[in-house]
Amino acid sequence: MRYLIAFGLVVLLVLTPSCKYFKGKKLFGRKADTMAVWQMRQDSIRVADSIKSVHEHLMAIENARLDSLRIIEEKNAWEKKFRYNIIVGAFITPQYAKDLAEVYRQRGYNPRILKVEGSRFELVSAEVHDNFREAVRRLNRFQDTVEMDAWMYIKK
Repeated sequence: MRYLIAFGLVVLLVLTPSCKYFKGKKLFGRKADTMAVWQMRQDSIRVADSIKSVHEHLMAIENARLDSLRIIEEKNAWEKKFRYNIIVGAFITPQYAKDLAEVYRQRGYNPRILKVEGSRFELVSAEVHDNFREAVRRLNRFQDTVEMDAWMYIKK
C-alpha cells in the first residue's frame, strides 16, 4: 500500500505540468496582475475625464448660444422701445459714418450707427427717443442749435 501511494504521487507529479500551469489557471499566487488592473483603472479615469470635458464644452457652447439669443432679444426690445432717431448723417461709406459718430461722441452725445435694411446706407443717429412728441420737440431744438439738416427716422 505504501508503494501504491508513492507510485500514485510520482505519477501525479509526472503528469501534472509545472507551476506555470497553476499560475496560469490562477489556482495559486496572486489572482490578478496589479499592473493590468492599474492600467484598466487609468483607462477608465481617462474615459471619464474625456466625457466630462466634452460635456463641459457642450455646456459652454449652449451657454454662449443662450447668451447671444438674450443679447438679440434685448437689442430688439430696445429698438422697439426707442424707435424715433434723430439722424445727422447718412453715408454709403462706413468709415464716414464712424467718423461723424466720433465727432458727435466728442460733443457729448451718444451716437449710434444704424444700418438700413434693403439699402447700402448707414445712418448716424445722435439721439434716440421712445416718445414721438419728445422726439419732434428734440428734433426742432436740435435743428435750431446743433445741425440744421437733421431729420427723424422712425424704425419699424
